[in-house]
Amino acid sequence: MPDSNQQLHEQEQTYYAKASRIKYFDIVIKSGKGAILTDADGNQYIDLLSSASATNTGHSHPKVVKAIQDQASKLIQYTPAYFANEPEVKLAKQLAELAPIDGPVKVAWGNSGSDANDGIIKFARAYTGRQYIVSFTGAYHGSTYGSISTSGVSLNMTRKIGPLLPGVVKVPFPSPWYRHPDESEDEFIDRMFEAFKLPFETYLPADETALIEIEAIQGDGGFAKAPARYLQQVYEFAHEHGILFAVDEVNQGMGRTGKMWSIQHFPDVHPDLIAVGKSIASGLPLSAVIGRKEVIDALSSPGNVYTTAGNPVTTAAAIATLEVIKDEKLVERSRDLGQYAEKFFNQLAAKFDFIGDVRLYGLNGGIDIVDPNTGKGDNESATKLIYRIFELGALMITVRGNILRFQPPLVIKKEDLDRGLSIIEQAMQELKDGTIKSPSDLNEIGW
Repeated sequence: MPDSNQQLHEQEQTYYAKASRIKYFDIVIKSGKGAILTDADGNQYIDLLSSASATNTGHSHPKVVKAIQDQASKLIQYTPAYFANEPEVKLAKQLAELAPIDGPVKVAWGNSGSDANDGIIKFARAYTGRQYIVSFTGAYHGSTYGSISTSGVSLNMTRKIGPLLPGVVKVPFPSPWYRHPDESEDEFIDRMFEAFKLPFETYLPADETALIEIEAIQGDGGFAKAPARYLQQVYEFAHEHGILFAVDEVNQGMGRTGKMWSIQHFPDVHPDLIAVGKSIASGLPLSAVIGRKEVIDALSSPGNVYTTAGNPVTTAAAIATLEVIKDEKLVERSRDLGQYAEKFFNQLAAKFDFIGDVRLYGLNGGIDIVDPNTGKGDNESATKLIYRIFELGALMITVRGNILRFQPPLVIKKEDLDRGLSIIEQAMQELKDGTIKSPSDLNEIGW
């Protein structure tokens, strides 16, 4: 008899670090196909998370699987730190041509979004000769020391591990929940931009600042899109002062938002650097820093060298991933299904007063669960919802405690999407009726 979910979890608890998993549901994923996952007990789930937006092309896409198998039979690994391999050469050209960056572009490989964001810091400091880095509250850039220093989404990302990378300054991200009830959008943008400028006016010399990095649409920070005028002003401020402007596309890139890159929702903004990871190789460990040629060339080897970065198998998988995105029109599919899902969630918002806001950008977004009496985030109700959704056969998690994270694979079949949405509606109806039972470990679940 194969081991069950419970047996495998009991085995794992003896050996696995508690710092390495955010607790949600005690299941062991055994296999996946498209948008359907199967656990060790044989239960099936509609995936509404895409492995944290790392499997935009779904699970075990046949074209990606074939590319992995074909490449593995030829060459699994030889480090690009010393010698090129054919898939990484081809992929570098493709990514450079796809990048939303003006002028000649170059690529540097990594193994995860975390080290890609570390790389951005290195390249920016090397090019500008400056030290200071500006990032935003609510950001999630990764868990290496550089990327965890620029992140601002969880206290447990900084607790007990300081000192962090010096020279990092955080400014408030213009998330909608920071907008005052009586404040117009223009007033909100003006106030947030004043908060952005305050460090530069008081203690942070702009002429010693190398980089401003932002998620144009924050993911783990709550699925909040920066107002267009705000982002434009930050971008113009950066270039006015010789500061490089970088965008983290790890979570929101590769078609996730209904455009290939999230920054393409802001057509007048052209970053100097972007970080790519997660879905670039359909979940295999690969990332890239893509940037203006002169910026990337400012750093000499071995300043950004990793033994397995640009691995032949992962880059072959990435080439196949880009082919799937193009051939199956996943960018357009994300846009169209996202509009369909947004309409559905807005209908639910009219039905359930505990839905505070719906923010979808492509097949991707957040649904705020709030206390109807106060309008404040209701973590307990959100956790009850995702646990009931799990019991009914779909996987969904929360971010910021009270926000439902909605990121199904872009290949999800329409009937599976409808089933997943129906499950969400059933759970919400049960929450309204007061029939959902709280899991015994309610307070341990989530970020």
